Amino acid sequence: MRDPVLNDGELIGWHDPDENRQWIRENKPRAMTDKRTTVPEAVRRFVADGSLVAVGGFGHIRVPMALIYEIVRQGRRDLTMCGKTAVHDIDILIGGGCVSRVEVAYAFGHELRGLSPCGRRAVESGQVQVSAEISNAGFQWRFLAAAMGVPFMPVRTMLGTDTLKHSSARVIDDPWSGKPIALVPACYPDVALFHVHRCDCYGNAQIDGITIEDFELARAARRLILTTETIIDHAEIQRQPWRTNIPFYLVDAVIEVPFGAHPTEMPLNYYFDEEHIAHWLEVSRTPEGTADYFKQYVFDVPDFDAYLEKVGGARLLERLQRVMELRDEPPEGEA
Repeated sequence: MRDPVLNDGELIGWHDPDENRQWIRENKPRAMTDKRTTVPEAVRRFVADGSLVAVGGFGHIRVPMALIYEIVRQGRRDLTMCGKTAVHDIDILIGGGCVSRVEVAYAFGHELRGLSPCGRRAVESGQVQVSAEISNAGFQWRFLAAAMGVPFMPVRTMLGTDTLKHSSARVIDDPWSGKPIALVPACYPDVALFHVHRCDCYGNAQIDGITIEDFELARAARRLILTTETIIDHAEIQRQPWRTNIPFYLVDAVIEVPFGAHPTEMPLNYYFDEEHIAHWLEVSRTPEGTADYFKQYVFDVPDFDAYLEKVGGARLLERLQRVMELRDEPPEGEA
């Protein structure tokens, strides 16, 4: 059999599974304790300079924006981002000067809204380094390997592509077929950030709709911060335990933040704020416009509630809820 083929992407977020298991035993108590706190306190405690950060949700859907803005407000620096379908979250963190490295599957773009002026400028100027590349599936399998406590996942994704060459995966001969197989290394983020529909004070969380990689990511990350639309009684969780996507023992902090995904979408709750996203994409074309955005929406407001009031308050939020309701209504005659 041939020696493993090494690629030129930097290995980010890998730990020996036994070392990680020991870290979890020493740092993640299994007691069911009240984990309610505030957004500033959660960021202070669990997001350190230099951390490897991963964000739940997908694209512009269910992104924990209250935490993202607070990381900028507290001036965190030298973060490495897991850029799996990272759009508005990573763009804000890059614009705020928080990010220095990215392992990228999908980033520096805003999907159908176009490319990111801020993210592209940061990479082209050298402010942000793309340390490795991987496919979306490859990233999810990195989290899956970590969740399973194994050092890698054997996959066939990326074989024969330039993405593979710039990843940290290794290629070996499959011992049974003799064909090439890619070994995608486990990834253990230092901290993962999620916004969920509801959870109890202990961190038992429910997500409505597709979970994307959140099941795997929640089990891969060493620290996990939850913001939630609402905190419900534990008895409600117990009535439908099969709906708990994230169990309490994975969670380090719980914060109730209604509309905490704004300006991204919260499925079944409220729609994207397209006007605000378009505003960011316009002003972030220049460093001066980017700085003015942060002054107006981050540094000149004390918290996320004040931010929501600034972007339009109750009238805007009610409209976004109504748009979601209208979108989900069946066509006339098909009820």
